[in-house]
Amino acid sequence: MPAQGHRLYVKAKHLSHQRSKHHIHPITSIVKIEGCDTKEDAQFYLGKRVCYVYKCAKPIRGSKLRVIWGTISRAHGNSGCVRARFVHNLPAKSFGSSLRVMLYPSNI
Repeated sequence: MPAQGHRLYVKAKHLSHQRSKHHIHPITSIVKIEGCDTKEDAQFYLGKRVCYVYKCAKPIRGSKLRVIWGTISRAHGNSGCVRARFVHNLPAKSFGSSLRVMLYPSNI
């Protein structure tokens, strides 16, 4: 029997920044979480931490990986998308890239 994984996060995609017809509000990002398809499913993820992990050319403290942290603030629409606020706004090059939604802090 193969060993079962112990991943403490759920995969997600960065769709866009919050926007209106003429203005973009990059302080809030719209995130689609895998397996989250309704507004009721999205309620579980409210308050959870989310991170964007990316690679850079210059190592800092021996690592070329960098992380931007944020939290999920509320649902966005009826299809399971959520809004997330990051400590530093996510760059536009992260559209479509993978995010990690941590399964903590837990409110169960």
